[in-house]
Amino acid sequence: MGLQLSCAQASAIGPREENQDALRLVTPAPELAACKGYLFALADGVSQCADGGLAARATLQALAMDYYSTPATWGVAQALERLLLAQNRWLRANGAGQPLLTTLTALVLRGRRFTLAHVGDCRAYRWHAGQLQRLSQDHVWEQPGMQHVLKRALGLDEHLLVDFLEGELQAGECYVLLSDGVWTRLSEQHIATQLREQADLDQVARTLVSAAHRAGSQDNASALLVRVEELGPANLGDSLAQLQDWPLPPSLRPGQVIDGWTVDRLLAHSRQSMLYRVRDNQHQHWLLKTLPASRQDDPSAQQGLLLEEWFLRRVAGRYFPEVHTAGQRQHLYYLMREYNGQTLAELLQNEGPLPLAKWQDVARQLLRAVGQLHRRNILHRDIKPENLHLADDQLRVLDFGLAYCQGLSETPTEGLPGTPSFIAPEAFQGCPPSAQHDLYAVGVTLFYLLTGHYPYGEIEAFQQPRFGTPTSAARLRPDVPDWLDRNLSQAIAADPLQRYETAEQWLLLLEQGDQQSPALRPRPLLEREPLKVWRALALLSLLLNLTLLVYLLKS
Repeated sequence: MGLQLSCAQASAIGPREENQDALRLVTPAPELAACKGYLFALADGVSQCADGGLAARATLQALAMDYYSTPATWGVAQALERLLLAQNRWLRANGAGQPLLTTLTALVLRGRRFTLAHVGDCRAYRWHAGQLQRLSQDHVWEQPGMQHVLKRALGLDEHLLVDFLEGELQAGECYVLLSDGVWTRLSEQHIATQLREQADLDQVARTLVSAAHRAGSQDNASALLVRVEELGPANLGDSLAQLQDWPLPPSLRPGQVIDGWTVDRLLAHSRQSMLYRVRDNQHQHWLLKTLPASRQDDPSAQQGLLLEEWFLRRVAGRYFPEVHTAGQRQHLYYLMREYNGQTLAELLQNEGPLPLAKWQDVARQLLRAVGQLHRRNILHRDIKPENLHLADDQLRVLDFGLAYCQGLSETPTEGLPGTPSFIAPEAFQGCPPSAQHDLYAVGVTLFYLLTGHYPYGEIEAFQQPRFGTPTSAARLRPDVPDWLDRNLSQAIAADPLQRYETAEQWLLLLEQGDQQSPALRPRPLLEREPLKVWRALALLSLLLNLTLLVYLLKS
């Protein structure tokens, strides 16, 4: 079962004619809830300004609609912050000369974790095991007479600062969001008493709101309560596995039909996966990827296959294979379009190192693809020539079996995913996955495609490598220009701080070509022209020996 919640809300107008509080509860479809979570928010418009009610309602409307449109691979806090920064700009630009101001407290519950975003003077509480814990801080001035004057609100300043809090969910706990029209009149003891004595959340919400007004509140009063009935899965893979609980397909034979797809033949079979060529009713060919029968009772492998498909759907574009929407699917697999062409490993084996012009085109496409992945918070972790496909000069990145997204994927605890020769030096030291690891693999891949060699030599499995000075590409291939050799050397530096920070940074230099600024520190002559240096040293040694011989003969 996924995350199970109960929720309730109540809001009442005070002496004012308009309720400038706004509440929002968003409970999306299970698949969307698995990756984005459930959203609950309370906003309190600032009445002393242009239109506080409009500011509150517009903010919650934008948050509810846009949050679920953000890339599913973004973390919850990252998505909320970007949306709130955009909404802050909108409020400042649409006040007709006066500020549109609102406070906001938003709560997202996903899986086994919560994320709280807060700005202003609404409050968030957590009720668990008979204890009421306050989660938010009031953003008001503390000087006498200014305790209710906001120092932070949406629309107030050009640079919005939002408080974020994340933590683990507990079964049975309750989250309480209250506007200042409630908490300024009711003590925390009173709030805790209502939660302790009443199990019906609707009744608690109504009681808190009415009690605040009976206690003399002159403001609008609103309460939103969420109780965690059952915890959800620990990660996205678990959620996907629960949402799509299909059996593995049996061993498939040519001509066999599965879920409407006709099998042509088995293309690849390994301990991790099986790949078939299949065709649809229009005789178009697709690739069906599934697991071997030996992984039938391996939940992590099944979740990994579903997560691989999920990643590919989130990065749809020209640099990645198209994934088919298999509406009648009843088994555990996914379908990718089959393309003509070959992998870059096959191209290198058949034709040798790439010509410079073709290499530069491949490099540009690869960097654009990796940049797109990283902007979606996805790390590929297995970039190498075997996983890069070229068809009609269009590059595509394949095989997302090791892809990782922080906050969604399980954090690796042991082993190094990927091929040793393409793994970054710091990964061997236990550093967690990062974009720098992908960029290093891109550097080694492009070096290999240009020269047919590895910059640090081939690294075998279970080897503990030492990374000294990498081989110069120009030394292995004389037609490599100095600027390109310099760019490659930076990409494969053993120290991650000396490499490019982003794919876009390297792409910009590649686009500039020989017009880029020369290096501040040129490479040593011994590295650039080793043969000439050793010849010069040999000649100098010979001259010194001849001089010494003549001197000895004369004496």
